[in-house]
Amino acid sequence: MTMPAAERLGLDLKRVETELMAAKQAALKPLTVPQYAALFALSDAPGISAAALARACLVTPQAMTVVLRNLEDRGLVERTPHPWHRNVLETRLTEAGREAFETADRAAVAIERRLSEEFSPEERDQLRALLARCSKALNDPGR
Repeated sequence: MTMPAAERLGLDLKRVETELMAAKQAALKPLTVPQYAALFALSDAPGISAAALARACLVTPQAMTVVLRNLEDRGLVERTPHPWHRNVLETRLTEAGREAFETADRAAVAIERRLSEEFSPEERDQLRALLARCSKALNDPGR
C-alpha cells in the first residue's frame, strides 16, 4: 500500500531538521554542529566520558571519537585519565574551548530564538507535545 508524499510527515520532519542544521552550521563556523553539541554538553557536565557524551549528543561512540579528536587537536578540550578508573578518560573544556563554546552558543541561541519566536508559548508547548507523540509512535515496538 503506497502513501502519497503529501501525507508523509517524515518528509516534513526531515526538511525542517535539515533546515535547522544548515542554519546552525552556517552560524557556528568554524565549529561543526556535532562539535558545538559536544562543547554544549561538556559545558554542562565537565569530566563526562566519551561514551556518555556520545549518548548526550545523540551520536555513535565512533562519531564522538572523531569529534573529540578534532576538538582536542584544536585545543578546545582536554582528556585526562579518571582518578579511579584509568581506562576512562574524562573530557573537559579548555579555556579556549569555553570561549569557543560561548561564541558559538550566542549564534545558536539566536537561531533558536528566531525559531521560537515564530510560535506563541502555547504553540511551543503544543509542538513539543506533538513531537513527543511522534517519538513515542516511532519507539513503540508494539506498533
